[in-house]
Amino acid sequence: MDTKIFDKLKILAEAAKFDVSCASSGTTRNNPGKGIGSTSGWGICHSFTEDGRCVSLLKIMLTNCCIYDCAYCANRRSNDIPRTTFSVSELVELTVEFYRRNYIEGLFLSSGIVRNADYTMERMVRVAKDLRTVHKYNGYIHLKSIPGTSRELIAEAGLYADRLSCNIEMPSEESLKLVAPDKNYQSIYTPMSYIQQGFLQGREDRQKYRHALRFAPAGQSTQMIIGASQDSDMKILNLSDALYRRPAMKRVYYSGYIPINTYDTRLPAIAAPPLVRENRLYQADWLMRFYHFKVNEIVNEAHPSLDLDIDPKLSWALRHPEMFPVNVNTADYEMILRVPGIGVKSAKLIVAARRYGRLTSGNLQKIGIVMKRARFFITCNELAANTVHETGPEYIRKALTDSVNPKKRKTNDRQLVIDFGE
Repeated sequence: MDTKIFDKLKILAEAAKFDVSCASSGTTRNNPGKGIGSTSGWGICHSFTEDGRCVSLLKIMLTNCCIYDCAYCANRRSNDIPRTTFSVSELVELTVEFYRRNYIEGLFLSSGIVRNADYTMERMVRVAKDLRTVHKYNGYIHLKSIPGTSRELIAEAGLYADRLSCNIEMPSEESLKLVAPDKNYQSIYTPMSYIQQGFLQGREDRQKYRHALRFAPAGQSTQMIIGASQDSDMKILNLSDALYRRPAMKRVYYSGYIPINTYDTRLPAIAAPPLVRENRLYQADWLMRFYHFKVNEIVNEAHPSLDLDIDPKLSWALRHPEMFPVNVNTADYEMILRVPGIGVKSAKLIVAARRYGRLTSGNLQKIGIVMKRARFFITCNELAANTVHETGPEYIRKALTDSVNPKKRKTNDRQLVIDFGE
């Protein structure tokens, strides 16, 4: 590799590492045998697809030069860091050569903003266009849309990219104005609406015309920075819920604030990213998307923040002991899905298996539910009545969170056996 290109690669790959919304999708882009690449291939893992495959993506920025001075960004205008820019041809060649060597299976391309939004986005679109039309590349491409981009460029980008995204950055416009005064919600939501319109129009066209081009078939995603503002988990999850109601929105990513620019007094003085809170938000997001929870069941005025000691599903169950125990042999799927320790796959297996006979604790263990959690919230033929009503929410919380001292946990488990005859 040319030394100049290698130096650019080191700088711009490092600059792109803070963007977490680069997971690949489960999209399928057919390869008729006249080009290279496929979105359904296997390879070295950097990201996960919706269907569980691991794929490697070249996560890179077109440039780390930027006219904006966002407080949280490592590439902000006022930072004294090495700056460089790929030409369109350099980045296209780099992607193709990396693919030919089996280093990558896809491309995630973002960029700092040079001159203006359209100038930067036009160069990013040219990268995707050249890959598709000149090199016949059929692999995965994710383009990060620049806030303020015009409708025409979004429309063209959607023809070549599998997924488009535009980061919303902060959970509220007040927070965004404080830490990123050059941005506003209108400049972010406008490209997002263009992506949505293109996605819906493309879906409608494909229903009418079999060979109509697909527009961003993997939809769009966005990202919020967590911990850089005083916004509560309730505000964050309510915004996520509203975004998921948009037809094209596939994923909302949560990125714990990394204290890079510690000299900026607009940012909180923290020693490390809030990774536990980030994890709880992803768990809550999962409950909304796959477990049919409503956002006000997870967080509300009485509980505006997620419990950092236990996961949101267990937290909800302990706050609503009146909903339990659930009889796994008679309860409907929706209620079984709300039991801590039972996932989507396990709930479906329970509903299917009980058609052939009553389930026992042995059957439940074979199905794969986490009995250590679920035993407090379910009943079946052989389970003793040591449910949440007998033990109490606080006792269960202590038993399930006491992981600091293994001996103490063992004592608590033994005490449960003595007290409740398990």
